[in-house]
Amino acid sequence: MPDIRKRKKKKIWLIPVCAGVIAAAAVGFLIWTAVRPGSGETSAQTVSENADTGSSGTIQWKGKNYRYNDHLSNYLLMGVDNREKASTTVGQANAGQADAIYLVSWDRVENTVTMISIPRDTMTEIQIYGPGGKDLGTNTDHISLSYAYGDGSHKSCRLTEDAVSNLMYGLPIQGYCSINMDALPVLTESVGTLTVTVPNSSLQDVYPEFAEGSQVTLTPENTEPFVRYRDIEESQSALHRMERQQEFIRAYSEAAKSAFAQDPGFAADLYTSLEPYMVTSMGNDEFVSLMESAAQGQTKEGWTIPGEGVEGGMYDEYHVDDNALYEKMIETFYKEAE
Repeated sequence: MPDIRKRKKKKIWLIPVCAGVIAAAAVGFLIWTAVRPGSGETSAQTVSENADTGSSGTIQWKGKNYRYNDHLSNYLLMGVDNREKASTTVGQANAGQADAIYLVSWDRVENTVTMISIPRDTMTEIQIYGPGGKDLGTNTDHISLSYAYGDGSHKSCRLTEDAVSNLMYGLPIQGYCSINMDALPVLTESVGTLTVTVPNSSLQDVYPEFAEGSQVTLTPENTEPFVRYRDIEESQSALHRMERQQEFIRAYSEAAKSAFAQDPGFAADLYTSLEPYMVTSMGNDEFVSLMESAAQGQTKEGWTIPGEGVEGGMYDEYHVDDNALYEKMIETFYKEAE
């Protein structure tokens, strides 16, 4: 049973990061206890003063008692900025970055799915390693770098899973799935084509066909620019790109549900097609079960980790609004105790 712990205040250390490219965690249609500095000096303190952990497995928030909804299964989905499955040594920090990060929460009783977007520049506590895999403890850095300190495979995924769980107050995560950018055309090809509505103007200078508000048909050839491209010279371009990823996931969700309705073997075939580009803790059976539930269930309105994009010492940073996140966590993962 997860609980919400009191936060400590810490100074944010500004650590340089590589400006990488990303792949979209487009399979997102399938589906809280570390200390983290917030975006303001009083944020964590305010949270601690307004919420307490009850001795009976409940928490108190604004005078009401809440209990974690144990009907939930939570899955972490990552898009990694490389073209092949990396094979590296823990601590080399060259396994690639988890630049597209989504948490999908499935209510197995109500059969609803909620998707939460986690900006890749979110500043939080991540585990770091030195040469030879020496454990150097944790440091505050971009959450996308959590993957880089692993082995490019399951260790990297577990490091990112830990970082996301800690970011979200120790939230239990039941599984993970990462794909690299070579999976993008495979995803589009699995449903034929996709029609998206371009959500912003971040592409139109380089790709005029992707003007804001335009409806564009995505093919295996033009999917990657839509979900990957960003101008690294432009502040907060990763947030604009995330909006395009969210639109891609929405469109893919609709198309995949239709494909599944027509062909019950669609999910198993998709898993097989993605295997060369994927690292996951989920087997084929679990993957198919999740897809079946998602296809037959209801998608609830998703949300993004609340916060603000700011310019750091060298690179963009995203500072979390602790109060707003706390409230969203209760709203999504807890039910009022009877």
